[in-house]
Amino acid sequence: MRSPCALALGSIVLSGIFLAPRFLAAPPGSSPAPAPRPRVAGPAVSGGAPHARAADVVLRGGAVYTMDAVRSWAEAVAIRRDTIVYAGPDAGVAPYVGPRTKVVNLSGRMVLPAFQDSHIHPISGGISHRQCALYDFKTREDYVGAVAKYAQQHPQAAWIRGDGWSLAAFAPSGVPDRKLLDAVVSDRPVYLESSDGHSAWVNSRALSIAKITKDTPDPPGGRIDRDPKTGEPLGGLQDSAMDLVARHAPPYTPEDRREGLRFALKMLNGLGITSLQDASVQTESLEAYRALNEKGELTMRVVASLWWERDQGEEQIPGFIEARRRYTRGRVRATTVKIMQDGVMEVQTAAMLEPYKGKPGVRGLTMVEPEALKKYVTRLDQEGFQVHFHAIGDAAIRECLDAVEAARSKNGARDSRHHISHLEIFHPADIPRFRALGVVANFQPLWAYADDYIVKLTLPFLEPERARWLYPIGSL
Repeated sequence: MRSPCALALGSIVLSGIFLAPRFLAAPPGSSPAPAPRPRVAGPAVSGGAPHARAADVVLRGGAVYTMDAVRSWAEAVAIRRDTIVYAGPDAGVAPYVGPRTKVVNLSGRMVLPAFQDSHIHPISGGISHRQCALYDFKTREDYVGAVAKYAQQHPQAAWIRGDGWSLAAFAPSGVPDRKLLDAVVSDRPVYLESSDGHSAWVNSRALSIAKITKDTPDPPGGRIDRDPKTGEPLGGLQDSAMDLVARHAPPYTPEDRREGLRFALKMLNGLGITSLQDASVQTESLEAYRALNEKGELTMRVVASLWWERDQGEEQIPGFIEARRRYTRGRVRATTVKIMQDGVMEVQTAAMLEPYKGKPGVRGLTMVEPEALKKYVTRLDQEGFQVHFHAIGDAAIRECLDAVEAARSKNGARDSRHHISHLEIFHPADIPRFRALGVVANFQPLWAYADDYIVKLTLPFLEPERARWLYPIGSL
């Protein structure tokens, strides 16, 4: 699993409008096909638009890709408030131009619907880019050098925190070594999350503060990586074990979150993204969204996925209902609940129906007991929530589908749009269940190629027959 769990692009769909700079959109040798003029109330006015029908913005002289199979291309677009009131040839847009209309001459540039990212973590991703960011480095030596430089430049920082290291840099195990960090920072705790957000790399000082020793048990839904001979912690923490250290770090302030969100909005808007699903939010994140929304700074439509605490049960649901009531306003909808059902393939924490190759008895981590999951999802569905599942292994995928099936059996079918994110490896029998249950398959196609994550950290632990069902996007 790579990094839509930060600010890398996740699952992209289309919404809104995006202006692509200097991109000639029509196929070579072609031009935008004339499109029929839409029906508009009132007479056409060749000398300019009366105030009541004037557009706020007109884009003209471009290559406009409409996503309409009947009339795919246009030259001009007129927008009034939040509605596209015209898309067609330049000759037809004049009636929408009034004295206050902003007219943009595109000079052949492309206009297309803007993008929506359906699984991303903008606030934490924005914060991490403002800390010891490791996204631009590839090797463990590069990471260590970056940490040393950051620590030297920030002598006042009580903790060294960052994000963005790749599990592939520590192949074949994917587990980092605390001693590498100890060599450059030994006097302060270091806590670095991986680019996928499911692993942490810490130094000995951080382990000491958290009182993690060889005798510390793995927490439910997590794993402390250990030396196989001595049992001593190596410096890698998986999933819920990350919190054993993270909870000792100074909490981020409201201003940290607002600035992280501002950073993310600027980056995402610059890539043409105007809507997103934040894949895990708690009250502090919702307050950041509300603050920017109230100031008119939230340049994004946001569906916020309320985080399901795995060590709790149905007692959380009244709080979700209150959060939905309180924070759903403006450009924010707190209408989804995020349930993490397993980990990731690369460190064998994704929940599997059969053991990993070469790892007898190791089937990964199931985060929520399957029968309990059915009960929770049924109740959430009954309360009108969409459920946003994380499931990578074939066992976790099946458990999520079983939970939706139980909810539909009890509550009946509705337009719930429950969706499962990531979906790395399937049992083929479960593929047709997506259509039957109305479950949205939220793939990240960017991951579906033979990079180091697949070649070095995934394929070695799968038999060839099972590996055939990695990312069966076309079949689904």
